[in-house]
Amino acid sequence: MNLNNTLTKLTAFFNKLTKLLLPLVIVSLLLGIIFGPTTPFVGDVYKNVTDILNMLGEDALLALVAIIIILGYLRKD
Repeated sequence: MNLNNTLTKLTAFFNKLTKLLLPLVIVSLLLGIIFGPTTPFVGDVYKNVTDILNMLGEDALLALVAIIIILGYLRKD
């Protein structure tokens, strides 16, 4: 019983954290695209996402589209 309650609280916490951080990441990416990767803080987020997509190789665009589709589906609630 106690484990179920703890997991419920933990899940609620991570949901709130995700709802807080996701808009920050999105704004950082947009500002990184507009002002370039040399912008403080914003550029770091932009560079990290670019590095992750480069790790995926030539299929980075396909992976990006897949991530957008998955996030859209999860956002549908």
